[in-house]
Amino acid sequence: MRLNGKTAIVTGGASGFGAGIVRKFVAEGARVMIADINADAAVAMADEIGNATIAQMVDVADAGSVGIMTDAAMDALGQVDILVNNAGITHLPKPMEEVEEDEFDRVNAVNMKSVYLTARRLVPHMKTRSTGAILNIASTAGVSPRPNLNWYNASKGWMITATKAMAVELAPAGVRVNALCPVAGETPLLASFMGEDTPEMRAKFLSTIPIGRFSTPEDMGNAACFLCSEEASMVTGVAMEVDGGRCI
Repeated sequence: MRLNGKTAIVTGGASGFGAGIVRKFVAEGARVMIADINADAAVAMADEIGNATIAQMVDVADAGSVGIMTDAAMDALGQVDILVNNAGITHLPKPMEEVEEDEFDRVNAVNMKSVYLTARRLVPHMKTRSTGAILNIASTAGVSPRPNLNWYNASKGWMITATKAMAVELAPAGVRVNALCPVAGETPLLASFMGEDTPEMRAKFLSTIPIGRFSTPEDMGNAACFLCSEEASMVTGVAMEVDGGRCI
């Protein structure tokens, strides 16, 4: 029970890596807000897991929606010990100059602006309590970019730099900030990364991962639990690769 008595918000928590993080946090004793743009999926997951979770609809790219989410978390949980910025999107694989402006803006808003918006709402709360853990879900794309995902790659590189900048600024206030860099996994974004979900495309992707499999929600939950627990009390500013050797 490494997170016993802790409270957490996990954005994009109703599917994929976010769902794996939610399940692990609950198993380790935390109370968790499942915050997702898909309200029905968040409610269904909260109903399945039980009283340790609450569901909340959120558009992480919208300041008003993020404000409603954080207020609801304070009302329901009393405090927020852990924030996981997991919600993210990509554009379809294509040459960088062919990505439409609205696609570019949406990737930046969901993957980057969301970290700013949640920080504005929750960093003051964590500073007041002199404790807190923020975990940003970046990607191997920010470390070792794949062709034709240029602006997605750039957004995740930004998230890694933002993590380090946040960590060095917030360390004196008792707040730790880390990131996870998963390789592609069995999530709703997998088909978008590949362009098409076929055995041939899966084989091509897997050939770049030395361990020979995709990341799983369970892999992410385990790594997230460590970084957000007191076991990692001396760890901040780290972008941990959970990638089966992809970035070596």
